[in-house]
Amino acid sequence: MPRRRKILVLFGTRPEIIKLAPVIRELHKSSFMTTIVSSSQHRHLLEPFLKVFGVVPDHDLDLMRKDQTLNHICSEVIRSLDEIILTERPDVILVQGDTSTALAGAIAGFNCKIPVGHVEAGLRSGDRMSPYPEEMNRRIISQIADFHFAATEANRHRLLAEGITEKRIEVTGNTVVDTLTTYSAEVKPSKDLGEILGRARSMKLVLLTSHRRESFGSIMEQNLRVLSDFVRSRPDVCLLFPVHPNPNVGSAAGSIFADQERIYLVDPLDYNDFIAAMKAAWLVVSDSGGIQEEAPSLGKALLVLRENTERNEAIEAGVAKLVGGDPKKLKEMLESNYNDESWIESVRTIKNPFGDGTASKRIVAYLKKVL
Repeated sequence: MPRRRKILVLFGTRPEIIKLAPVIRELHKSSFMTTIVSSSQHRHLLEPFLKVFGVVPDHDLDLMRKDQTLNHICSEVIRSLDEIILTERPDVILVQGDTSTALAGAIAGFNCKIPVGHVEAGLRSGDRMSPYPEEMNRRIISQIADFHFAATEANRHRLLAEGITEKRIEVTGNTVVDTLTTYSAEVKPSKDLGEILGRARSMKLVLLTSHRRESFGSIMEQNLRVLSDFVRSRPDVCLLFPVHPNPNVGSAAGSIFADQERIYLVDPLDYNDFIAAMKAAWLVVSDSGGIQEEAPSLGKALLVLRENTERNEAIEAGVAKLVGGDPKKLKEMLESNYNDESWIESVRTIKNPFGDGTASKRIVAYLKKVL
């Protein structure tokens, strides 16, 4: 009787588990054996999501340290995976996205001659330093990976242009849509968030997230001041900001938004609360990559606080607009959409450019075919 194939699934951050949870669920339904490994790159942000999705790691690398560097993360993941790979003998290592955990997992797999599958392959901003270090992480993983699970046709074309063999690429859609399809209909906010959303029910709620390294410093501070002035000058607008634990974010938010009416600074939200907040939002403003896929999945207009994006499908579909690095442009876009809400209203009817909620099934079916 042939040995059952084993898939090692690696993650370490909140976006990774959001996008890998449906893949893990499909793997459990299949004939594959699975080994689940968490690097705990962002332990405090990750743990609540493990509970929501019912994912229990078989191995926890426990590498998170205060003021950890990118090189610390990579070296510890590679070192720790050596023993796990030797013990578990996986047939494929599955990584997701663009984190240091994903990059290190791909390198560890290559060094041990284990095939690597890359979920959400082929995203490119075109600027190797933005987003940093994610853009370069993705490029390197693409050179290592054996199986490339591209979310869109545009992602597939980018991989082909870089010399990736067509038979190694499978267009699947984005797995975040799978997660939202499963969970969004029944989410209910917690008591604390429910009170905030209750106060905001008759208002225009702006949901803000900002945490990217390239935003730290004066750019983030100027953007927060623009948002502060926008809320202060319009009594029917309020803002909800789940503040990332990075001190660069917390110190800027605390000083600029201190004691301001109708601005709610809260700790990072669990998955149910974040989706509930997004569903209640009038407008989403963010520098996040994943939110560029989540917002159109929920029919929400998004202003992207970045110079560029590796998710141009959202811009081209008309569900998101790129603000760039000039706070004056953010001010203009907030005011124009407040005065004319036609774009915000139109987003509700635009087809999601990131898939139909069956990406995880396609990934597992492809693995069955090639293994």
